[in-house]
This record gives sequence, C-alpha cells and structure tokens, in this order.
Amino acid sequence: MFFITGDTHRDFKRIKYFCQKYNTTKEDIIIILGDVGINFYGGIKDWSVKHSLSKLPITLFCVHGNHEQRPFAINTYQEVEKFGAKAYMEKEFNNLIFAKDGEIYNFDGLQTIVIGGAYSVDKFYRLANDFPWFSNEQPSDEIKKYVEKQLENKNWKIDLVLSHTCPFNYRPIEVFSEISSQNIIDNSTEKWLQTIENKLEYATWYCGHFHINKKYDKFRFLFEDILELK
Repeated sequence: MFFITGDTHRDFKRIKYFCQKYNTTKEDIIIILGDVGINFYGGIKDWSVKHSLSKLPITLFCVHGNHEQRPFAINTYQEVEKFGAKAYMEKEFNNLIFAKDGEIYNFDGLQTIVIGGAYSVDKFYRLANDFPWFSNEQPSDEIKKYVEKQLENKNWKIDLVLSHTCPFNYRPIEVFSEISSQNIIDNSTEKWLQTIENKLEYATWYCGHFHINKKYDKFRFLFEDILELK
C-alpha cells in the first residue's frame, strides 16, 4: 500500500501510531512531502533518528524539503533504482529512501514525478542562531531543465505530482504569517512551478511546506493527515 503525508520535521509520532494501528510492514510505503528532518544536523544526531526509523514496519519515501540537506551532498548516500527510477539511499537504512528531483516513479501503476525544494522563510533566523541552512534548498537550473525534459518526454501528461512547495497561483495566503514580509521572500521556485502547472495535464498534485491540510481543485496540501495515495 502507498500512503502520503506532509512535513514531519523529525517528529514521527503520527507515523509510529499509523504503523501500530494498521499493522503495516516494510512493503508498505509512506511518502513524506519534504522537511522530513533526518538530514538536518548531520553526524550522530541524524544517525540516531534514522536508526530508530529503520526499526519501523514501514518504508519512508521522502521528497526533499527546505529544512534538510540534499542526499547527493551527503557521502553516505548512493544512487539506487526504486519504483522504476533513480533514488537515494544509505546501505544501513534501506527503508529510508529519498526521491531524486525530476524522476518519474511508478507507484502501483501511477506515473508520479517528484519536484522537491523551496525557499526557507526562516533562513536568516537559522543563520543568526547557528542552525543549519542549505544553500541548495531550491531546485537549481540543472534540476529545472531535467524536470522539464522529463515532462516533455511524457508529452506533458502525468498522473501525480509530488512537490514540497506549490505553484505560485495556489499559495495558501490565508496561512501566511503577518510578521513575515512577503516582499523579501524568494518565490522563484513557486513561479517556476506555475509555468509547469500551466501546461501540465495531471490528475492530482500533492504538496507540503505550508503546514495545512487543504483540498483545492486538483491540489492537496498535506501536513498531519495521512492519506492513501491515489
């Protein structure tokens, strides 16, 4: 079975409860739509979280968010084949998989493209307080070109899109913080995703990032809800 949820930020209580309630196995997959939090501090802090998660009767398939380092920048990750496409995994933790941006995965017959990354509105707070911040948090020009090429190869038709943030026109402005000046926020990823959404034929687009559960048109914003992927 394939399931999907929003950001976890190193808090996996709801996933542990889900595993217990539904008696899952490692053949079951929960997709996390970014900001998983297991590649945030590095070293033993991250290892201990991964070690705990490796014992869960579930496989985590993770989209890259903006509160974690990209797997290709961590030397313990290797590129592997998963669900018909390329992904990243550490040998020690084979139930913790990170998607590669632009790859198209086959999830039980659903052709699914993954587009991770976003701008961190807390960037300067993290820098000022010596918390990790990653300069590669948003998709690079190379990643953007790869995503577009992949979709061109599919004639701009896909079943599902999994992204961390959302296209510009779908931003849930009702949840924006009044203390955050929108004038200084870099919306370049959202604007690029909007160019993708404008010409893409798709069934459902899932995203996280905004810490809300909301359905709008063909869009699903997820945070704490866990849904069956379809």
